[in-house]
Amino acid sequence: MAVDRKQQVMEAAARSFALFGYKATTMDGVAKIAGVGKGTIYTFFANKEELFQHIMNAMLQEMKRVAEHAYDERLTFFDNLHIVLERLLEFREQHELALKLSQEVREIGTPVAVEALQQMERTVVSYIANQVAVAVERGMIKPCDPEMTAFIMLKLYMALTVEWKLKHEPLEEKRVAQYMRFYLEQGLAPE
Repeated sequence: MAVDRKQQVMEAAARSFALFGYKATTMDGVAKIAGVGKGTIYTFFANKEELFQHIMNAMLQEMKRVAEHAYDERLTFFDNLHIVLERLLEFREQHELALKLSQEVREIGTPVAVEALQQMERTVVSYIANQVAVAVERGMIKPCDPEMTAFIMLKLYMALTVEWKLKHEPLEEKRVAQYMRFYLEQGLAPE
């Protein structure tokens, strides 16, 4: 059975970036983990940035699969929104690379790590925006700017699930869903 060197390098790089972060990962380190010479890596990737972006692209595709798997055509738009956002937050909190990048941004502020987290956010916003556009088309929600709406939905969800618990008792998922429905579906204006 032939060894797929490129796959071997990518798996080693994914481990290295997840363990050490972007800044501390070196091509020498990846080569050692992969059990190949450093030159082998350069036959597939021009530099560390290209290798990292390849690993990021794989993670972003995995995020999309998580969202698509969570989506259920039988549920309402708002129920799906909550479930998809919940699964994506779980993904981010459990994926070693996402965790390491968040830590690296907090501790060092590495620009590549900052950009990686922004790519993750753009991927989520893009997915939600597509769902918003479909919901508008089907008359499930009022006409709106899908990208802006998706951005606001994501930020509201993050505020309720992540930022709220920094100074308050964490909200149960049921309460998060209720608040999302209240602010996005029902609104603050009296009937």
